[in-house]
Amino acid sequence: MRTTRAGGTVAALSALALLAACSTDSSLDDPAVTESAEDDAAAEEGGDEGDAGGEEESSDEWFVQADYDTQDEQRSATFEGDPEQPYLQYIDGEMTDTSEFASEGAKKVCFANASISNPWRQTGWITMNEQLGVLQESGVISEMETRDAQDDDNTQIADIDYFIAEGNCDAFVISPNSTAAITPAVERACDTGKPVVVFDRGVETDCPTTFIHPIGGYAWGIDTAEFLSENLSEGDKVVALRILPGVDVLENRWAAAERIFEENGIEAVDFFTGADPAEIKSILSDELATGEVQGVWMDAGDGAVAAIEAFEDAGQDYPVMTGEDEMSFLRKWEDTGLTGLAPVYSNFQWRTPLLATEMIFAGEEVPTEWVLPQVPITEEERGDFLAANEGMPDGHYAKFGGEDLPGYPQVWQDRVIP
Repeated sequence: MRTTRAGGTVAALSALALLAACSTDSSLDDPAVTESAEDDAAAEEGGDEGDAGGEEESSDEWFVQADYDTQDEQRSATFEGDPEQPYLQYIDGEMTDTSEFASEGAKKVCFANASISNPWRQTGWITMNEQLGVLQESGVISEMETRDAQDDDNTQIADIDYFIAEGNCDAFVISPNSTAAITPAVERACDTGKPVVVFDRGVETDCPTTFIHPIGGYAWGIDTAEFLSENLSEGDKVVALRILPGVDVLENRWAAAERIFEENGIEAVDFFTGADPAEIKSILSDELATGEVQGVWMDAGDGAVAAIEAFEDAGQDYPVMTGEDEMSFLRKWEDTGLTGLAPVYSNFQWRTPLLATEMIFAGEEVPTEWVLPQVPITEEERGDFLAANEGMPDGHYAKFGGEDLPGYPQVWQDRVIP
């Protein structure tokens, strides 16, 4: 049984605003949904949108040197586990003893989701539900009751408190809408004594049983800014298109990138776009009207195609660009021949929380901080990922990691949103 709150997870796709998760990108092949997208993103990602299109201030408050250094090292780390199952890989580190949660019988999982308001999150949600079906058939999970906060902190706080008051959750799974605001509610879930699995975006507490995420925003920022700096010259201009403020992984992406641009003498200006293709085109049109733009940096793939089209509309040479592993960017990248990189905020992470609950219900150890692989797609690899995902809609993410699940490829091709 899969239960959702009316008006939440099963809301019509045409009503979804394509804001951003922990990374993400473009459309759903639904004419009612505009092409855009995060993570993704990471995309998708929570918080207030701020002034879309407004140039942003310094990211110093989001920069922690020690975390930057750790994630920089983790980019070349050795991951435990089978590379054919990247959603179960992790960097060796502290483990959490879950023997107290071991018991027989199927269990109920309560999932407080930030949203499925963009293609990155929608792709992950499809994958998560396919994984759920497998665990229901095997008798691990009886049902997953889901409440969708629709990108609103207050709604998600109420959702978590509802689950706590309901009193019949055997485990909590939480994908936070934003970082600081959701922390107290996560702590209240921990206080119930039930296992708490947090994934995608972080919170400011170490109480969860496990926190699951790809390497992180600093790694994304390092990968992308180094790529742009290597392919540009000192004094060149980069326009940075950001989704939303106030989400750790997104802020960390820009905090890392901003410093690398400064170190390499790259002129970088950043704007919040809300992942709105029209806003992205407007920003780039204005910037191109005042001079040349040699590079485009995105903290998610949302609107990557719109960014490229802005250069086409202006009759300008294509920029050096970083997008994401969303299919519309990969296809446009190949069609144009521009110099690009597709960083990822590994979409396959949506499988991991439910697989973690399976381990927890069995009393197995789980990584306290479960760090998943996060490897960008290069030009040399792009063709392989395009071929592997042939037939998938533009809003699909190449590294979704669901190829061995029962509904593959049909449910992702048809964009079946549970």
